[in-house]
Amino acid sequence: MIAFKVTTVGSSVGFILPKAAQERLKVAKGDILYLTEAPDGGYRLTPYSPDFERQMSLAETIMHEDRDILRALAK
Repeated sequence: MIAFKVTTVGSSVGFILPKAAQERLKVAKGDILYLTEAPDGGYRLTPYSPDFERQMSLAETIMHEDRDILRALAK
């Protein structure tokens, strides 16, 4: 388990991401992290946008359903 300490950052509150967490999440300074609700009622910190995941899921559904049309357009 990796612990975070809440601290003051200017006039806001933030936390410091330890190097081990940065490496595990594959993030660097300036990257955006998302705090999402987990199914068990907790939270999950991730570098992946939940909106992008939803959009890609919809795109995959459309590509599967309309594959003949997309093949014809690709010619």
